[in-house]
Amino acid sequence: MNLDSIKHARARAWIEENIEMCMPDDVYVCDGGQEEADRLAERLLRAGTFKRLEKRPGSYYVVSDPGDVARVENNTFICSRFREEAGPTNNWADPQEMKGELRQRFFGSMRGRTMYIIPFSMGPVGGPLSHIGIELTDSIYVVLNMRIMTRMGGSVLEALGRDGSFVKCLHSVGYPLTPGRHEKRWPCDSNNKYIVHFPEERAVWSYGSGYGGNALLGKKCFALRIASAMARDQGWLAEHMLILGITNPEGKKKYLAAAFPSACGKTNLAMLVPTLPGWKVETVGDDIAWMRWGEDGRLYAINPESGFFGVAPGTSLKSNPNAMKSIEKNAIFTNVARTPDGDVWWEGIGSEPPEGLIDWHGEPYNPNTDRPAAHPNGRFTAPAAQCPVIDPAWEDPKGVPISAILFGGRRAGTVPLVHEALDWEHGVFMGSIVSSETTAAATGAVGQLRRDPFAMLPFCGYNMGDYFHHWLRMGERTGVKHPKFYYVNWFRKGPDGKFLWPGFGENSRVLKWIFERCDGEGEAEETAIGYVPTPACLDLEGLAVPKAAMQELLAVREEEWLADLPAIRIFYGSFEEGFPEQLMAKLEWIERRLKAGFNPKANAYIA
Repeated sequence: MNLDSIKHARARAWIEENIEMCMPDDVYVCDGGQEEADRLAERLLRAGTFKRLEKRPGSYYVVSDPGDVARVENNTFICSRFREEAGPTNNWADPQEMKGELRQRFFGSMRGRTMYIIPFSMGPVGGPLSHIGIELTDSIYVVLNMRIMTRMGGSVLEALGRDGSFVKCLHSVGYPLTPGRHEKRWPCDSNNKYIVHFPEERAVWSYGSGYGGNALLGKKCFALRIASAMARDQGWLAEHMLILGITNPEGKKKYLAAAFPSACGKTNLAMLVPTLPGWKVETVGDDIAWMRWGEDGRLYAINPESGFFGVAPGTSLKSNPNAMKSIEKNAIFTNVARTPDGDVWWEGIGSEPPEGLIDWHGEPYNPNTDRPAAHPNGRFTAPAAQCPVIDPAWEDPKGVPISAILFGGRRAGTVPLVHEALDWEHGVFMGSIVSSETTAAATGAVGQLRRDPFAMLPFCGYNMGDYFHHWLRMGERTGVKHPKFYYVNWFRKGPDGKFLWPGFGENSRVLKWIFERCDGEGEAEETAIGYVPTPACLDLEGLAVPKAAMQELLAVREEEWLADLPAIRIFYGSFEEGFPEQLMAKLEWIERRLKAGFNPKANAYIA
């Protein structure tokens, strides 16, 4: 398609303004079709950027520049009008000063290249919970990944019409092909990366990186950072949450949403294969949920994405068989290893590295060195429709009704296998104290506790203190039916340092208890931190977990929680003025309960 297909006056003016600034040699409006995708992929194959994978039909292999391998949080900015609106957990810069700096970077940044115009919809096109964006990019890699991750093309322009609202997304790899300059296999400006958000303008400017969430601007940039600000202003929720449907043997179904920090098994849970006979889990989404109250008072959620952008290392037929089946065809693999027969390999895939393996640096893999074959953040991009357990309602424009919201983190102690909040306010408190122990030196010292409230710390597009306020206000709506809140921890360890819970498919036993609790069934004991099941309350039939281990998994030790509270209080205090009084009061309430001790016979706390 050409520029004449853009009938929206403001969109056309914005595009022309950026054509003048970026100076591309050509401009092309993407239609999202298969013929277009094949043609663009062929260009990358000829350039040596892509390699075809003979073992996986319609799939490609690519490696990035070693300096462009992951999201860059230090170079990610929220440029709100005032610093206070970004809050203490975001990098802030003055919007006008930042735009002045970025215009110098973007000036002529697309010379020698084509500007691809990507009209895309987050959520089903035209759906009541969906929103539209337009990304301008000089990267074919971005175009092909956005085609998988979003709905893009002419149908989006039709839905946008002549005056619809859209999020403005501008991206350049920052490597203009000026005279005498040769193309690189992975063009980028690795020393000058900017991922900049303008919440009031509903705009994103990204420069210098061609990788992942830095460049696929529909993902974290739009669907979380910009959308969270939109959600605050418009009365909905944009969350870093998976969505799954779970059906019991009698055919009754419920939908759950869950927020986990990285390395806590989020995608594995979204595609869980239950070990309990007769139970079934289906995937609506593995990463992002947009949620609104429905006319019937229930909370409805959509997955705004149309694909999976998953971490490859650690993904196997044991950890996530449904993810492995989802990437058998029509997938893009980035920064993993390549086998001599045209397939991919990574650490944790469940097989030994084959002879002749080529690592992500493009060199023969040497297992005798410390250098991994695949980058730890190596990725796969695949259409969600290919998931063998994709939920029948995953594209329902009105969304699916959420019965429970789960939070989780990687904690070796303190936090039990599962506990339930007493009410909405208590649930928001649970979300605000989400934390996880780091698993790789790249993210801090191994085992260091990192606060990640609602798993949104890197993705909230405004002051997180206000974000907590917004969650509390959402629960104060009249005539709504609150979902229940739970906190889960699959990673509790025993004195020997080994995990007490087998995890993976066995997590369905915890989901069964949550399912029953949502129906007013399922027994639990009240503790200082909420309702906790006893071993007798969980379906443990056929599970070889020792009795002592189960008692440890479900134990609530007051002294451990009391030792945790000062750090939570310091975190709350970092927000200074405007932090929700309800959450500070809830923290003090929990502390009083922990210090008082619970008397089961009196069914009360000792004053």
